[in-house]
This record gives sequence, structure tokens and C-alpha cells, in this order.
Amino acid sequence: MLEHLDLLLEKKHPDPHSFLGLHESVIRIFRPNQKELFLEVKNKKIKAKNIDKRGLFEHRLEESINSIDYKIHTPNKSLIHDPYAFETTLEDEDIQKFLDGSHFTLYKILGAHKKIINGIEGVEFSVFAPNAKGVLVIGDFNEFDGKINPLKNVKDSGIWQIFIPNVNWGSLYKFEITTNFDEILVKTDPFAFFTELRPHNSSIVSNVDGFKWKDEDWLNKRKNSSLNESTKFNKPINIYEVHLQSWVKGKDFFLNYKELAHRLAPYLKEMGFNYIELMPIMEHPLDDSWGYQVSGFFAVTSRYGTIQDFQYFVNYMHKNNIGVVLDWVSAHFPKDNFALNKFDGTFLFEHEDKDMREHPHWKTSIFDYEKKAIQNFLIASALFYLDKYHIDGLRVDAVSSMLYLDFGKEKGKYKPNKFGDNKNLEATQFIKKLNEKVHEKFSDVLMIAEEATAYKGITDKKSLGFDFKWNMGWMTDTLKYFQTPIEKREKNQNDLTFSIMYSFNEKFILPFSHDEVVHEKKSLFDKMKGENIFEKFANYRLLYSYMICHPGKKLSFMGFEIAQIKEWDNFATLSWELLKNPLHKKYQDFVKDINHVYLKKEALFEDDFSFDGFKWVDITDKKNSIISYLRISKKSKLLCLHNFSENFLNNYFIKLKKLKKAKLIFNTNLEKYAGSEKELETVKISSNGLYLNIAAFTTLIFEVQIDL
Repeated sequence: MLEHLDLLLEKKHPDPHSFLGLHESVIRIFRPNQKELFLEVKNKKIKAKNIDKRGLFEHRLEESINSIDYKIHTPNKSLIHDPYAFETTLEDEDIQKFLDGSHFTLYKILGAHKKIINGIEGVEFSVFAPNAKGVLVIGDFNEFDGKINPLKNVKDSGIWQIFIPNVNWGSLYKFEITTNFDEILVKTDPFAFFTELRPHNSSIVSNVDGFKWKDEDWLNKRKNSSLNESTKFNKPINIYEVHLQSWVKGKDFFLNYKELAHRLAPYLKEMGFNYIELMPIMEHPLDDSWGYQVSGFFAVTSRYGTIQDFQYFVNYMHKNNIGVVLDWVSAHFPKDNFALNKFDGTFLFEHEDKDMREHPHWKTSIFDYEKKAIQNFLIASALFYLDKYHIDGLRVDAVSSMLYLDFGKEKGKYKPNKFGDNKNLEATQFIKKLNEKVHEKFSDVLMIAEEATAYKGITDKKSLGFDFKWNMGWMTDTLKYFQTPIEKREKNQNDLTFSIMYSFNEKFILPFSHDEVVHEKKSLFDKMKGENIFEKFANYRLLYSYMICHPGKKLSFMGFEIAQIKEWDNFATLSWELLKNPLHKKYQDFVKDINHVYLKKEALFEDDFSFDGFKWVDITDKKNSIISYLRISKKSKLLCLHNFSENFLNNYFIKLKKLKKAKLIFNTNLEKYAGSEKELETVKISSNGLYLNIAAFTTLIFEVQIDL
């Protein structure tokens, strides 16, 4: 008995259920802060005997009773069932699947789950801390007392568990962990579904299953449009990337998810975006991380409301035919002591090798992808958002940093793999497994890699297995070209045309993301060249229309569509007041109109990933800085012509053999877009091409009939 009591006092008991609670004819209760304790046994109030002044109470029974036939009177005069009257419910199958690395719905067993056991309601708390000597749960239900509710290490699996009756939704809790070094660590639940708003960090007992979804039509449409590889990739994807905190603000610093949904959905529909990508909305302690330093991998941030509020957000987007993509971070995590950092006193989540443990760029910890428990944790996190929040895609952040051991490190200052090179073999296998398991369960969602190197096979199902990869090379070369002095463009046309050499090596998304408008890089609009404001806007229209026409799906960061002048500031709202200026409003109108052209014209999206959907017409006219090409679908063809020069070209000839018809359907230089032309012009067709006029810094798009 003394050994049990010592372990309880030292917070190191691996199996408190074996000692506390009902055992044959005795009830044992541990309350170190109480001098007396009362029980209610079969509706009779009884004073328990204090058999040890350190807090151990007993009551000897004269007759046998069931485990739920007694309750404990608490100091605050409530009456509760004894947590140690209930055995743990973790099943052998769950333990084995977890240890084998094949339990990808861990969020159903770990964390805090409301349950009814033996007819009694309560919450079962479970946490993985394999190297801990002891684990307790503290919360508002036990006055955050770190001695009252120790958990049981179930079958020495490293999973600690306890069922506490009378705990309800909204209860705050944390885990108190005794390490092998006898340190006491207080931790947020890694599997918490919700936590307090920073700077507080208690986990909150929360329900992710209470929302009534009404997006069946959307989910069926999503499934039917992804029945095979061709239908999954031959649809238009035009993504609007959003940082919720700074898109728009209300009276409070943060708008609620519901209000954001009501503002964003009609705006996206009007503007011609059919997907929204949210910068990380997983819980994170630091606003300045933009959400990329995640502390709660199963918790949507409380900054914008509740779990149900965010489910409403997704549901509302789906009802408006808008897909939702989340930025999801598996490359690293912050070193905040309340979260994953040295969780059970050891490097449980992070790499044990100090040379592989830290990202030098971000001063964050790197996951140990070789551990089966960590693979389980991360894949379960990805599946959780697809399952419980009906998310349509995950954009996996910083994939390059996962693939390469020397990422961000000085030359020679990294530990090579067993083959002597810089590939992170364990991370590579993890990524393959992640995509395999996601597509196994959700074949119709989009897995997107933010990857900036020439790594081969990012979107190859036999390799890493992503659906899409951000085309960082195209973005870099394109912006480099647009920032080149206009008079030097003719010598740098290769920056534009080179992209087609590799455009079909992967399934690409063309990104103008948040990363291009921060850290003194200027806003996209401010990068534009031009002798005056009108030329800057003309170049800006040319930039976006070039992206729309180029093979690849599309992504643009919020604010580009109003020609934001300032760099993005995550603490400030977008400069919506710019729309009072006719130039900015007309640019917004231009974006809206060309987006809807994109959504309607199959040639712009039906085949983005092979030369069957693209054909050069002319890339030789460097003197005039003009390129032209065809975009091709099964039923139609478009001719895209871009004039990157400052010259108006009159009666310009485009050689196109077997051309039958050509109709101009879009001109970026119209007056309604702040250009100089009033209406679409007709063109003159000859036997082997067409003659046209094209203004400086202008894109023309034609519907053509031509035999190829």
C-alpha cells in the first residue's frame, strides 16, 4: 500500500486503477488536499476513513456493491462518480494498429472523447507519452489539481487513459507529465480538437460530430468529377489564397468564420474563383508565423470562432460551389514548451539526432519521420480535416525542406543519408505513405505540394504521389521577366518561353502566392514596369492574362485583384479603399471578366499537362516581344497572343496555316479595363494566317477554327 501511495504522491503511478476505486470490499480515494472525505454509497452518506494523512481515504464495505453504486462528495458540494470505478476502454486492436504504424484514425481514440460507460456520461482522456513515468489530467473539473486524476498506462503501450464522469463539453484541460528525469511538464493535448485563444493554451473538450452538414450535392459532384484520372484533372481550378486575419476586419480584431463565409463566398463567385485556399487555420501561438508554426494539429484556431463555425464556413462554401483547400504543415513545429516540444521529456515528436532536429531558417523542430507513431500522428491529422471538415484539398507546405537533409544549411553542414547524399529517405517514404493513405480513403481530394526544386516525380503516382505541384520555376522566371526594364525584354524572352520545356513534367499549379508580396519583395502591382501608371496597369493586366492562358491550374493571393500597392501585412486589412480609384476598380473588373472566361473555355483547362493541350504558334519575334500559342480542347481551340513590348503593332501578321475562322473574345486593352480601346475589333483572315492590331502590353484571346 505504501508503495502505491508513494507513486501517487510522486505522480509516477503507471496503473492507479489497480489501487484506487472499488476493490472487493474496500473503496480507496486519493485526495491529498483534503482532511476529510464523504462518500455516498447506495444513497447513504458515509464518512471515509483517512488512513494516511498524506491523502489516502478508505471505506470498508459490509456488502458487495457495483462500481457505480457509490459517489464522492467534492469540496464544492457536488456529487461525482469515482473515475477509478471505470476501467479503460482502449482495445488491443487499436494498440496494435498504432504500434504497427497503421492506425490512421487516431483522432478517434486519442485526445478527449465524450462517452457513456456503464450508463454514466463523462469524458475519456487518452494521450501517448511512452517515456513518461506518470501522466495526470488537470482541468477545471478538478481545479487543475495535479494529484487527483492520474492516468493508466494501458498494457504498457505508452498510451495513458482515464474516464472521468460528469465532465462536459467546454471543459478546460491539460496533461501533466512526469518525465524520466522527474521533471513535471504541463502540456496541451496533441489531439485536442479545440484550444483557448492565445496567449492561453488549455485544451477544450469539444465535439466535432455535432454539425449538421448540408453539402451532399457538392460531395457527390466532387466524387463524380474524380472517377478517373482524366476527369480529376481536366476541370478548371482557380484558387484564391486567403489569410483570414487580414482579408477584412470588423469591429473585433478577428471576424467569425461564419461572417467570413458570408463575405467571401459571394465575392469569390462574382470574381470567378472556384476554390479558396486558407493559409493555416490549425491552432498556432504566434500570429506572425501566419499559421505555419502549428501547435494544434487537430485543432482549428479559435481566433475566428468555434469548431462548428468553421464547419459552417466549409459547408457554406460548398453550397456556393466553392472548394476549400487548407495549408497543412508537416515539415516542422514550434518549440513552445506547452505543445509538442520534448513532449514526454524526450524527443518524442522531433528527431533524436541533434544534427537533424532543427530547421535553421525557422528555428523550429523537425519531425522524426522514421517513427511509426509520428507517421500515424501526421497522416491522421491530414485525414482528420478531410473527414470531419469535408476539406477538398491539402496544400502541403515546405515539401522541399522535408525532401533534403541540407535544406537551409551551410554547405557540408548536414548529415548525409546511408547512401552518402542529401535526400531525406525517411521523409520521402512518409510523403509517399501520406498521399497513398489520403487517396485510398479520399480519392477525390487534391493533394498539392509546395515544392521549389527540380525533384522528379512529385506528381507521379509511382513516386511521391501528389496531385499537383506549385510551379515555382514559372513564377520566378515570369516575375523576373516582368521586372526587367522594358527596353531589355527582347533579349530576355527565354525567361517566358523556357517554362514550356518542363511544364508537362509535373501537374502544375501556377502560383502568385503570399510569399511573393512580403519581406520587401513589393506587391505584385508594385513590381510592374511602366513609364506611367497606365503602363503599370497594362503590364499588370498582361501578367495576369498570361497566367490565365498558360498551361497549369491557377492560384493568386488575395489583394492582387485590386492592385494592392503595399506589401501584404498580416496585421492590416487589404486596402479595399483603393477600389474608390477608377483604375483599381477597372482592374478588379478585368480580373473578374477574364476569370469567367477561364471557367467557361475548356481549351484553357481541359488539358493542362501535355502538348495535346498546347501548341506554339510563334516564339521567334523577340524584336517585338510577342509570343503566341494555341490552347486546345477536344471541342475548341483558343489562340493566345501577348505583346510584352511598349509598341502598338498595326496590321501584325500571325502565321497560322489552315485557319478557317478567328473571333476575338478578350482584349486586355479595353477602356472598361483602363485601356485605350472601346470594343473588340474584327481581324482579317488570310489563307495562311491572320492580320490584327495589338496595343502595347496587351493580351488578345481568339476563338479559332483550324485544322491541326
